[in-house]
This record gives sequence, structure tokens and C-alpha cells, in this order.
Amino acid sequence: MEGLRKLEQVQRTLLLMHSHGVINSSNGNADSDRFVANLILFLLQPCGELDMDMKCQLISEHLSKISAAFLEEALLWLGGEGNEQLENTSPLFHDNKVGCASSQSDSEDMAMVGLDAMQRANSTLEDFCRSYFMFHEMDVNKPQSIFRYLPMLSFTESFIYQLDTLNEKLLQFPAIGVPIIGGGSDVKVEQSCIVKGMKLLGTDPFGPLLVILAHHGLLTERIREEFRCGEEYWVLERKLCCALTSKMEISIEDVIRAIHLKSFDYRVLNLLLYQLRGEKVNELHMEFLSISEFLVEVSDDLFDYEDDVLENNFNILRMFVRIYGTSTAPTMLAKYITDAEKKYKHLLEALDSKLSMNYQRRCEEATREGGKISGPSLGTWSIPPVIEDEDLYRSDLLNSRSSVLA
Repeated sequence: MEGLRKLEQVQRTLLLMHSHGVINSSNGNADSDRFVANLILFLLQPCGELDMDMKCQLISEHLSKISAAFLEEALLWLGGEGNEQLENTSPLFHDNKVGCASSQSDSEDMAMVGLDAMQRANSTLEDFCRSYFMFHEMDVNKPQSIFRYLPMLSFTESFIYQLDTLNEKLLQFPAIGVPIIGGGSDVKVEQSCIVKGMKLLGTDPFGPLLVILAHHGLLTERIREEFRCGEEYWVLERKLCCALTSKMEISIEDVIRAIHLKSFDYRVLNLLLYQLRGEKVNELHMEFLSISEFLVEVSDDLFDYEDDVLENNFNILRMFVRIYGTSTAPTMLAKYITDAEKKYKHLLEALDSKLSMNYQRRCEEATREGGKISGPSLGTWSIPPVIEDEDLYRSDLLNSRSSVLA
């Protein structure tokens, strides 16, 4: 049905062009006509605050500078010498068989997710349903409550995870151009993926997803801002992790900003659920969940500390060790945790008593299921032994792995 709808759009545009003398039916060049039709459909798509006059002016100003040679160079720069190779430049986009690959009229086909991203997003979706549905007076134990909104929530989170996977690959290649862990004959292949990932993450990575959300009437400025927060987090993560591996200084402001941005996907899903249900955003709930997300992220970082060192991931304890040193870092982190817990307790008391009780119960369940011994719901925290020399730690681990394999 979707393919037929798009064919109808192109056909109606062709008829309009013919009626206004834009094309001549006697020329017999269907490919040329279809190309112009898709160009018109592209120009009709919203783009910020540009109106039709401004779009026409931009076309007039820049079209003379776009030659065949320029387009061929652009095609090579994007990673291919044909439409098939251009399609493979990014897993989030594919060529539409009806029209040109970059047409915004084909936006629903442009945003795609793979099975791996869906599998990785699954645990987050489960946690979101079990932890956040109660704030919408929804019963997570009723399948209709989940499956009614699951397609859009799942697609959104999977799209985010797919981009996050690209960002993780970038973190494996510090400034010197070699992986943090591993190496060997696959390095060149990985570096090629990294180059493509850098291009995608640097050029409106959420654009295709935003188009879909807008198409379904779900995109708000607040949701758009959370996606901007996601882009900012990935930039900060790469900056901070690169600084660690390069022995450069980092700022506490960047670290605290990053840890607060890290849960942007939960906020996107929550705001999206408000839109899907046609409900007004509850600001008290959003504020409470924001401080809860901060504490959960810190708890996760403490639990994953050793793994994050190995994989060069953002981790608040790693950053505090670099800033404050091994002896002072745990104390400074404990202070941030204490301050956040005070705010958490204050906001928890402001919630409806039943909601407060249910959320505390859910936090305790999540802590037990995750095998953690620290977290805001239990009132106790355990900061792991800090790693003073991360390079030595990785080297020792690689050597121990090599000896086991030998």
C-alpha cells in the first residue's frame, strides 16, 4: 500500500507538471520526467522556517554551481560510484525504487533499523514500559497497553540504538587511529565504517526519524530538543573519551552535562508517549524522572566501570578519576550522589503516594534483576576500586587473554 501511495504521488505530480507545461509528454523520456517530479516533491517538504519563495531563491542561487563533475565527486565522497553503493553508505537509508534516493517524499523508507538494533533496544523498552507506564496510569501487565504504542516506541528506540552503535565504534578508535581493544586484519574495514559513521553522526543523524514523527503528528519542539541533547551527548562522549586516551585535560562541567544528557532516549520515549496518548506533559513527573535517571546512570556507570574502561566508553567515575585523582574521585562523586538523592527524596514525596510506592518497588526490582548492589532505591552505594593506569589495565587484560588462548 505504501508503494502504491508513493507511485500515486509521483503520478499526480507528473500530471500537474504536464498541465502547466513544465514537461512535454511528447519527449518520451520517463526517467527525466520522474526525476523532476521527485525534485518537486522534495521541495514541498518542510525545512525549518523556509517558505516556498526562499526555497526557489536558494535553488536559483546555487543550481548554477552544481555541475555534473560536482555531483560525481559528491557521489564518491558519500562512498559509492552508483546508486547501490550510495545506498550502502548508511544502514539508516536506502534508495527508493520509484524516485531519487535523497527525496524527502520517501522519508518513511529512508529511516530504517536493523535486527541487531532492535535486539539491543529491547531491554530499554522493557524497562521503560515497566518504569514509566505507571506515570501515564497505564497497566504494564495488560498487553493492549503495550502493543498499542509499541511500534512507534520500538522503532524510535531502535533507531537511537543504531546511531549509538556507530558512536561506540568511533570510541574504539582514538586519535592515534588504532582500536582500544583488539586489532589485526579487520582494522581497515573498521576504519571504513568509522569514516561513514563520522559523516552520518555529523550531519543531522536524527533527521530521517524526525521526518517520520512529524508525518505522524508526533513531533514537538520539546522532543526535537531532546534529540539535540542526544547529539550533544555523543559529541561530548567522543570529546571526553578521546581526551582520556590522549592524556588531555577535561572539565567537570562537560562531565556533569554529559551524565545528565545520557538518558535522553528515555525522555524522548516518555514525551512521545504523551503525544501518542494525546495527554499534556506532567512537569512534576518529568522533573522527578530526570533526577531519577541521573542516579540510575551513575549507578550503571559504577556497575559497568571496568567494562567501560576496556571499551573506552563514557563513565562518570573514569572522568572523576582523571579530574580529581584516584584518592579524591570517590569522595567527590559521593558528594554529587548525596546532593542528587536529596532532590530525589524531595520530589518523591511530592508524587502521589500510590505512584511513589509503585515506583520505589519497581526500582528495587530493577536493582535486583540487574545484579547491582548499589542504587538510589536501596539507599546504599558501592564505588568500585578505581583504575589509576587505564592503559596498563587494558594491556594486562589483553596479555591474560592471550595466555589463555595460547
